[in-house]
Amino acid sequence: MTSFGPDGPDALLLLSFGGPEGPEQVMPFLENVTRGRGIPPERLTAVAEHYLHFGGVSPINGINRDLVAAIETELARREMEIPVYFGNRNWEPYIEDAVAQMQDNGIRRAAVFSTSAWGGYSGCTQYQEDIARGRASAGREAPELTKLRQYFDHPLLVEMFADAIGKAAATLPDAVRGDARLVFTAHSIPLRAASRCGPDLYERQVGYTSELVAAAAGYREYDQVWQSRSGPPQMPWLEPDVGDHLGALARTGTEAVIVCPVGFVADHIEVVWDLDNELAQQAADAGIAFARASTPNAQPRFAQLVVDLIDELRFDRPAARVGAAGAVPGYGCSVNGQLCTPACSG
Repeated sequence: MTSFGPDGPDALLLLSFGGPEGPEQVMPFLENVTRGRGIPPERLTAVAEHYLHFGGVSPINGINRDLVAAIETELARREMEIPVYFGNRNWEPYIEDAVAQMQDNGIRRAAVFSTSAWGGYSGCTQYQEDIARGRASAGREAPELTKLRQYFDHPLLVEMFADAIGKAAATLPDAVRGDARLVFTAHSIPLRAASRCGPDLYERQVGYTSELVAAAAGYREYDQVWQSRSGPPQMPWLEPDVGDHLGALARTGTEAVIVCPVGFVADHIEVVWDLDNELAQQAADAGIAFARASTPNAQPRFAQLVVDLIDELRFDRPAARVGAAGAVPGYGCSVNGQLCTPACSG
């Protein structure tokens, strides 16, 4: 594992997915996201309506700017005087522009925090590719970029989700709260992608986080489901779908559900549309009381988690994890966009 040494990096780059910030940006953004994936135009049009429902503005960029501010506050608290940059894969500010700005400012080595806690191709390897692309765009004098490790089992992530479940449960009617079914959901991916980085790595990591969070929140039973698939119908994806699962719960007489979007660290459109709109309406139609746990977003504990990951490399500390070390594989940091594991390529 790469170590920064006690002086730490020269800067931090927050690397995220990106999202439109106006109606005219929605279709170009979606075309960026789906380029080369064979998504039918009618599917893009349907997804565009989800964004247009919110004025064409995704929450993600605003949340990330707030997170940058929270990280700056936490860095100052720990007396780390380093700047924080922000770049995206699919929309402005692009990572290429962020790396170019870092280079112009004389940054020589930076930590990279990605807004995905997971391994797997889309959760980790694509961010490695983003880093490599950003450096290639900057040229030979590009700063060294070290991606911080996956954090799906970090104590603060588990704590934030567990607390969110408790707050969501408190919004349910007293009569049904005690019997509410806890349902964890994460973004579905094609089965062929699920096996790229080792056997079911992403699925196992998500399942492990759900197990840890459920225990921390005091739930012995829970369900793990998936959401927001976007590929052609003939392509198998991780199942069951959250909507199908809610229908099954309704048929068995479930009166209340708490849905925890454990696969998301911020309120993406997939959270505020798929869960807060579509799934909430489905629950209302079925007569099921519905509560949705919040994601970490930009709360101070999330900023603390980010700086904790930097400190692990500054001071060569063991990774902070809940549960047994190595219970589920998690690859360490990587430098300059090199892959976590060769199996993730392609």
